[in-house]
Amino acid sequence: MAELRIAVDADQDGPGGRLQPLGEAGRPIGPVERVRDLAAAMAAREAAERPRWVWAATDEIYPRLLPRLAESRLGRCHDVKLVEPLLLAHEDRYGDPRSLGAAWARLNGLPVPDDLRLGLAEAETDAHAQDALFAPDRSRLGPGVDPMTALVAVHAEQLRRLAALPEKVGPGLRLLCAAESAGGLVAAEMGYDGLPWSTAVHDALLAELLGARPTAAQAASGARPPKLAALAVELQEALGGRQINPDSPGQVLRAFAEQGVSLPSTRNYLLRQVDHPAAPLLLRYKELSRIYAAHAWAWRDAWVRSGRFRPEYVVGGVVSGRWASRGGGALQIPRILRGAVVADPGWRLVVADAGQLEPRVLAALSGDPGLIRAGAAGDLYAGLAADAFGGDRARAKLGLLGAMYGQTSGEVGPLLAVLRRRFPQAMGLVEAAARTGESGGVVQSRLGRVCPPPSASWQDVTAAPGEEGEDRAGSAARSRGRFTRNFVIQASAADWALALIAALRRRLAEIPAAGEGGRPRLVFFQHDEIVVHSPAPLAEAVAAAVTASAEEARRLVFGDTPVHFPMDTHIVERYADAKDGDRADADTELDEEY
Repeated sequence: MAELRIAVDADQDGPGGRLQPLGEAGRPIGPVERVRDLAAAMAAREAAERPRWVWAATDEIYPRLLPRLAESRLGRCHDVKLVEPLLLAHEDRYGDPRSLGAAWARLNGLPVPDDLRLGLAEAETDAHAQDALFAPDRSRLGPGVDPMTALVAVHAEQLRRLAALPEKVGPGLRLLCAAESAGGLVAAEMGYDGLPWSTAVHDALLAELLGARPTAAQAASGARPPKLAALAVELQEALGGRQINPDSPGQVLRAFAEQGVSLPSTRNYLLRQVDHPAAPLLLRYKELSRIYAAHAWAWRDAWVRSGRFRPEYVVGGVVSGRWASRGGGALQIPRILRGAVVADPGWRLVVADAGQLEPRVLAALSGDPGLIRAGAAGDLYAGLAADAFGGDRARAKLGLLGAMYGQTSGEVGPLLAVLRRRFPQAMGLVEAAARTGESGGVVQSRLGRVCPPPSASWQDVTAAPGEEGEDRAGSAARSRGRFTRNFVIQASAADWALALIAALRRRLAEIPAAGEGGRPRLVFFQHDEIVVHSPAPLAEAVAAAVTASAEEARRLVFGDTPVHFPMDTHIVERYADAKDGDRADADTELDEEY
């Protein structure tokens, strides 16, 4: 029997809307149903039938429903706007407009309206999540087009395209489409529920770090908080008393050069290697300046409401499948401010992260027996060190990160030679991905997310470089090779993380409520880390659900692999209490180089 699906079209104004049950291949069953209270009607159908909801875009409809659904949540959905780009990439149309209006136009041979979307420039680095803006889909359908008619037709066409995929690709991409759509539900719910945030603790932390809050007039004139201003003066004195702007890398580099210290940039890992009293001062200044700019008082005024940090997440906002956010810096909360994330009285935070996720993904993708064995005991880098690097964990990690990110210069070169000899299958996988990228090809994640094709400018540079352009062409090819080398790993890690949160969301809904105390809610997700806000009596059950969900994600994404993805799980009252440990800090610092 075909899964019941119900297409949803919400009224632009007011609480009503329309529902259309769908059967085999997305064909309509019966007439369209007009409802006065869309949220109530959907809650009733959810409880009775548990359908898969079909709509143009989760981020346009679900946030409007959540306040009226109260404790009820919808189980599953099919998000046309999230599914469309996954299919387009397999049809050699990566980056084409993905809205309902665009898909409808393609289906009917009409001019395709443009979307606001992530550009290909991000694909060349894939370094950090960038904000993405999306326009409402209904406005792009064109005059006279019924949104429900377009939705039903485009959804049926998406199902047809998924069914027509080759057997090698189809099952994985169908799973990815379901997981991506589930991610849309999670993102909306996290924005609605919010991450618990104590303004009192935040104030105390800011006062300790920065001093008193500048007045509006002082802030407008560019004045720094007192402790940051004092640190800027101390830094200037350490650099010979020269008047410099610590926020200007060019001025800082010149000042260091005058002190006999030559630096190519002011990146943190380089500054940590400098034996000069100004170096630790600059590191501290950069840290505090970043907090002041991104997560201080003005940020809190904009993003923290009623004791909750409520960001807007963008599912798949980065080409690898990682999430982004529309402002608020949700995915970059500084470690030093995590003390402000405090559970409500009688509640706990269940914080879990998948340590060493990308190396474990490489082991699962490649099936390399040596790398699998290295991770079996727990700390993969320590196992790698014992097997191939004489017990030197730092060198083992540096070498493996170099292999995954394409770093070959300096100390990394000899380490890669060791890895090639000892772990040929793992190294062969990343190097084959790099060669594909260097030749202008595309690679895929485990579930079939396709990387962007090379840009037109890249093709121009590498097409016929001649003698004068040979270096430039070679550099461009190597840069793309580094991108595709890491894409297969990072995007497959994103596949696993999506499956994890989809499974965890389902399991949390199955945990019996603790009386009138409420239900556990997933309130934060960042690449390989999750935070659940839970009534204290349910915290242990939540921790067990996290472990079970990670195992389910492993089976779904990687099949019969001996590689495990252990979750480091803590039940705490403050987020900061789950993040201590010298090794975690050391790993974070080493990762900055990449």
